[in-house]
Amino acid sequence: MAKYEFTVEVRTQYLPEQSNPDRTNFVFTYTITIKNTGTVPAQLISRHWVITDANNHVEEVRGLGVVGHQPLLAPGEVFEYTSGTQLRTQQGSMVGEYFCVAEDGHQFETKIPEFVLSLPRTLH
Repeated sequence: MAKYEFTVEVRTQYLPEQSNPDRTNFVFTYTITIKNTGTVPAQLISRHWVITDANNHVEEVRGLGVVGHQPLLAPGEVFEYTSGTQLRTQQGSMVGEYFCVAEDGHQFETKIPEFVLSLPRTLH
């Protein structure tokens, strides 16, 4: 078992009621579950996102914490939050990392695996 490790799981959802396809505005939410799978308590300090739409327009977002929190997670503890983004296309992706500091002062990054934002497919 790694001493310094968070794992990340992502669920996404398209929000048609907040989107306006006629104005190329597509709104998505993503729910992130972060678990401290290491052996040392650690705190999520900041985030970095790379958001890419289907036209290869890239936006980078950096900031402290997540949704106003900088959670300190003991080994085995979980923090979950929901946030959102807007795209100009029906599909895109996000990838990034969290910057973390363990209770003993060790700094480490947690990769956020790339995930797809896409309108649900409809069968006819």
